[in-house]
Amino acid sequence: MAEKKITKRERFMELVALVEKSDVANKTDMVAFLEHEIELLDRKSSKSTESKAQKEHLEIMDKIYKALKEVGKPVTITELMKASVEMAEYSNQKLSALLKKMTEAENPVVVKTIEKKKSYFSAV
Repeated sequence: MAEKKITKRERFMELVALVEKSDVANKTDMVAFLEHEIELLDRKSSKSTESKAQKEHLEIMDKIYKALKEVGKPVTITELMKASVEMAEYSNQKLSALLKKMTEAENPVVVKTIEKKKSYFSAV
């Protein structure tokens, strides 16, 4: 059975406890330094893991969903681009990739149907 790996944060906490118990000359400086390091680790772990591009893609997917709702019927990507001025700003490939993500998501909000080798998308 594998042992639990001790994290850097836990090591710093142990060092703080050791320094507080010992007779080190610069005890307050060492404790302040260690607490600062722990704070940096906490701040680092609390940051969002989404990149700038991922955030942009989420915004575009929201726009795609709204555009599909407005159209109200299954459409191809080209038809979607013609129906909405906002969708015309994006390339066919980008919309295709994002629509694929939307159809394959855990809770899909877009349905893909294929008729005669053409893909049609509609909002759920």
